Amino acid sequence: MKNKIIKYIKEIAVFFILMAIFANILSLYRSNNLNKEALNISNVSLLHDSSYSLPKNEPILIHFWATWCPTCKAEAPNIQTISENYNVLTIALKSGSDTEIEEYLKSRGLNFKVVNDIDGTITEKFAISIFPTTIIYDKEGKVVFSDVGYTSTLGLWLRMWWANH
Repeated sequence: MKNKIIKYIKEIAVFFILMAIFANILSLYRSNNLNKEALNISNVSLLHDSSYSLPKNEPILIHFWATWCPTCKAEAPNIQTISENYNVLTIALKSGSDTEIEEYLKSRGLNFKVVNDIDGTITEKFAISIFPTTIIYDKEGKVVFSDVGYTSTLGLWLRMWWANH
């Protein structure tokens, strides 16, 4: 009986390792078409026209999401956690009015910075076509990581830590 349990645990562990490898390969493939140019945005308008100046000489995570995206809903707490320790700017694509997005955030206990990309102009500039997509820029504004799809809090934290060093 003990040997069967150990066998099943090993099989489950191998399955999760293979799934993680597959997910990372898929993310790498999907991120090939993203705009890899240096970040050239310095100021943005957040919800209700409040202004935000992107930090200089510090890494930043830019996260593209939508209220209608189920994977985005699952990943939102991870983005919230990272935003409490690092510079995070999120872009909500075609997710309703500022008030609707604000209500969405409030209902889920989220308070990260949000740009409402009502018509998709910003999302298009970055060549985003799959949600969620996360791009991490280093201190010089160069892309160091890009992820398409769900990313864990630990994965985001490690990438931000790396971008900061």
